[in-house]
Amino acid sequence: MDEAECRARLSSARVGRLATVRPDGGPHVVACCFAVQGDRLWTAVDAKPKTTTRLQRLDNIRAHPRASLLVDHYEEDWDALWWVRVDGHAAVLDDGEEREAALAALIAKYRQYATAAPRGAVIAIAVERWSGWSAR
Repeated sequence: MDEAECRARLSSARVGRLATVRPDGGPHVVACCFAVQGDRLWTAVDAKPKTTTRLQRLDNIRAHPRASLLVDHYEEDWDALWWVRVDGHAAVLDDGEEREAALAALIAKYRQYATAAPRGAVIAIAVERWSGWSAR
């Protein structure tokens, strides 16, 4: 799958799996909503219930700023399977212009955010690598 196809499939996906590295080197993966523009990808800490406001993914990025996001499509017809992954350098945005741009992109993609905009930190990933696979 070429980069243009990876971009198109990732951009239209509704949910991804964000992978970060724990301070002890172990993996940490969470499902998330996201928006992408060019080589920037954003996901935000939103109002969905969480057990704590101190989220592991934020601590992970602050300690080790590498992250990946994976989207995929599954069907029983395995000829329709595909996945796309982006890898890059991540940062936690607590305020600023990029955070505001990220929130605007997320609100445009997810109608739920129009009435309950994320108030928490935004994770920004500077995409350095696009990769993907398709059975077709």
